[in-house]
Amino acid sequence: MKKLLIVFFFAFFAVATFAQQNSYQCYPANWWAGMKLNKLQLMIHGDAIAKSDFSIAYPGISLTKVDKVENPNYVFLDIVISTTAKPGIAKIKITKENTPLTIDFEIKTKRADRGDDFAQGINSSDFIYLIMPDRFSNGDTSNDRIAGMKDQSLNRDTVFNRHGGDLKGIINHLDYLQNLGVTALWLNPVLENDMPDRTEHGYAFTNHYKIDARLGGDKAYHELVDAAHSKGIKIIQDAVYNHVGLYHFTIQDMPMKNWVHQWPDYTNTTYKDQAVFDPYASAIDKKKMVDGWFTKQMPDLNEGNPFVASFLIQHAIWSVEEFGIDGWRIDTYAYNDLEFMNNCNKALMDEYPEISLFGETWVHGVPNQSYLVQNNYNIPFKSNLQAPTDFQTLWGIQDAMTKDFGDVSGVNNLYTTLAQDFVYKDPMRNVIFLDNHDMNRFYSFVGEDMNKYKSSLCWLFTCRGIPQIYYGDELATTGFTTPTDGYVRLDFPGGFPGDKKNKFELSGRTVKDHEIWVHVFTLANYRKKSPALMYGKMMQYVPEEGLYTYFRYTDKQTVMVVMNTSKTDKTISFSKYAERTNGFTQATDIITNTKTALKDFTLGSYKTVVLELGK
Repeated sequence: MKKLLIVFFFAFFAVATFAQQNSYQCYPANWWAGMKLNKLQLMIHGDAIAKSDFSIAYPGISLTKVDKVENPNYVFLDIVISTTAKPGIAKIKITKENTPLTIDFEIKTKRADRGDDFAQGINSSDFIYLIMPDRFSNGDTSNDRIAGMKDQSLNRDTVFNRHGGDLKGIINHLDYLQNLGVTALWLNPVLENDMPDRTEHGYAFTNHYKIDARLGGDKAYHELVDAAHSKGIKIIQDAVYNHVGLYHFTIQDMPMKNWVHQWPDYTNTTYKDQAVFDPYASAIDKKKMVDGWFTKQMPDLNEGNPFVASFLIQHAIWSVEEFGIDGWRIDTYAYNDLEFMNNCNKALMDEYPEISLFGETWVHGVPNQSYLVQNNYNIPFKSNLQAPTDFQTLWGIQDAMTKDFGDVSGVNNLYTTLAQDFVYKDPMRNVIFLDNHDMNRFYSFVGEDMNKYKSSLCWLFTCRGIPQIYYGDELATTGFTTPTDGYVRLDFPGGFPGDKKNKFELSGRTVKDHEIWVHVFTLANYRKKSPALMYGKMMQYVPEEGLYTYFRYTDKQTVMVVMNTSKTDKTISFSKYAERTNGFTQATDIITNTKTALKDFTLGSYKTVVLELGK
């Protein structure tokens, strides 16, 4: 097995690296006047750039420090942009061997001063739709392949190659999403992934300051955000701080040896999140968990390195301001340096007080998950992450639909999980879901049982938190992650030229497709007008024999949800829930839009009813 230090040492001096190019690049290449973050660290990259002298002559900008690091192809410039600085072009003067040249560093007018509506945040009134851009819709076939990029595949007959979906394809279907009831789009990463293969998912960045050209580049991303905002749809960007792709320019030509976590031999993360908070954990177990690599193709960034930290934090703020992002989903949250994450989150929230931040917390156990977010624990480490992707309620609804009822099994797991919400500062921020790009499609998970799937969707749109579905969940979309996760990342039928079926339209859907689509449409659009479901309190009752009942309510509206997870029909008596049903005389089924008197009724096996109570 090759020694990583040897590999990376060679990368410092390899002939075919970025370092041998004569062009100089500045990261970031621009900033904005009047930002709270006005002390920046500019990374200048180019052949033997450290042999140069630097100066900046621009009113309101001062160069306070020049750091020349191990690799002479990098220099870091600390600058301060004062409140007096005006929009314009600042010239960074570089003098190398008596030869002068300049890099333009633009100071722009910030979005707030232009009156833009952005960084709005995601809240419990929203409905999030997750899209993998390469697999959703191809709106511009001219960017399917980009000359010079390492992955030239374009083969929809295999799940391993690129398929050609792009940001223009999403723009083309914003009306469809708006009609469905979607209020926020979360896209799998859109940054450049110039890797040799498996580039469809987007999680192996190779340049933080470029939107992948195969998705349409910066121009298409600007157009998507603007078009979505014009329809009242927010944009959530997928942030990856923990790792980058092996072909990222800072890996191919590293600024310094400790830019990434180095090991004598390749060391994978253990995926044991317990080591992060375990009071009995060994130091090596914690180090392997946090500093180990995800894969050999994704080097693990050393967020404890202040140069790495500045690079990542500045890019996060730059992305929000440049594109008008409304919220962040943070990948692999537990694998990051959590002190760094607190600093990064704080910088974003200081700059944009309304912005939302939620992290991927693929762990098992409410304590595990809640440790990573704002919680009510009296412990030394206090996370400032606003919310998790709520895997714990996912495990609960999975058990409710697939396991027999018992004291600690079946729907009791879901009930118990929600009963532990007291640990969170604000559980209404938790993002709840049934599946995503890494998991079995829930419709397949429940054996394509329509009652179970529709019941689970009823739960998703009525439980506390922010509902999120994965593209195609509104149809009878199937797929398992075995033998590969590509089978849960299939194309949306009708999104690509030549598709025989167009499921964006009623005419292209099967009967099952449309039955589920109408179910999601009804729940999502009812929820948009329901104060009880968007903002209301929640009261749940102890499940009995597989029957689970809960209420969402405000002073003006009460919604009752009854879920039968048993294998037999159950009789529901409103008097049993008198604490919440007293005073009401009628109920409207929001799925069928039928109104009946408040009287006992029978609910079938694995069926769920959502009722708005009235007087």
